[in-house]
Amino acid sequence: MPSKRKVAILGATGAIGQRYIQLLQGHPWFQIEVLAASERSAGKKYRDACNWTMESELPKEIADMTVADANVEAVQKAGNVDLVFSSLPGDLAGPVEEEFAAAYPVFSKASAHRMETDVPLLIPEVNPDHLALIPVQQKNRGWKGFITTDPNCSTIQMAMTLKPLMQFGLTQVMVTTMQALSGAGYPGVPSLDILDNVVPYIGKEEDKMESESNKILGSFDGKAVHDARFVVSASCNRVHVKDGHLESVFVSLAQNPSVEAVAEAFRSFKGEPQQLKLPSAPENPIVVREEANRPQPRFDRDAGKGMSVSVGRLRKDPLMSLKYMCLGHNTIRGGAGAGVLSAELAVAKGLA
Repeated sequence: MPSKRKVAILGATGAIGQRYIQLLQGHPWFQIEVLAASERSAGKKYRDACNWTMESELPKEIADMTVADANVEAVQKAGNVDLVFSSLPGDLAGPVEEEFAAAYPVFSKASAHRMETDVPLLIPEVNPDHLALIPVQQKNRGWKGFITTDPNCSTIQMAMTLKPLMQFGLTQVMVTTMQALSGAGYPGVPSLDILDNVVPYIGKEEDKMESESNKILGSFDGKAVHDARFVVSASCNRVHVKDGHLESVFVSLAQNPSVEAVAEAFRSFKGEPQQLKLPSAPENPIVVREEANRPQPRFDRDAGKGMSVSVGRLRKDPLMSLKYMCLGHNTIRGGAGAGVLSAELAVAKGLA
């Protein structure tokens, strides 16, 4: 087991920051050293700066911590940190994360750097080889540290299910999402907009799903990632569910595998996190549900402690090759859990 790394959480008062705090309680490799947020929260006790929305109790030792301003000087003054988790808003994250990356490994949930050519867009089971971009990034930018990013929450669960399908010649993907309210943060969508309603628009979400998947599933040649060549068409909707994104996925394949062969490809899918037995890695990254009416958010979002993606209703499609439903917990596997697992992989590989 590696020695414990002391970590800072940027954006610690937000929904994903809170989830980081929850997931890192008792973590065998990581210890929370600094909580950082905006100037509005800096200098306050965490309990006073944060509207705690997790189901678990706010740990007393966390509640008593003083929030630092989210800049390098303030964080260094607040504690001795080995690595940084960032859940800053995308429009603020860019320059702040670059400032930290000059000195620290930064594991970012923000969108600011995802599509930059020398920044890994990482799902540890899917493209762990993309971590080899880090030396390229450090050479390009003169950084001691680095930035690696997690994909958009809805992209993560879809890309995890697409990876096993690539062996059958994946050519086209069409997806319609039914996304949980927690994906909008807190306070999020006004109640009168979502009660008795579905909102058929989430800003920039469709663009992210359509572009990020090709980078994630692209090939790394030792210097750069070359995008995969399948096409993604996405339509994204906000629905009245607290946690758990449900997606209806249609795929075209060059080959004609049986439904049983595809189900087995999902069931047998594992990656480096499972081989390395990383602390946050689920035993089964993809769980196949056989019931006609599963997966459902209320029943399946916590599979693998929220780190597994559930797949069901797998069947042939008369227009494309196959169709299925997939479900993931958007603030765990799609959020803070993805960052924690990425950091575990980087530590296991001696990068952080």
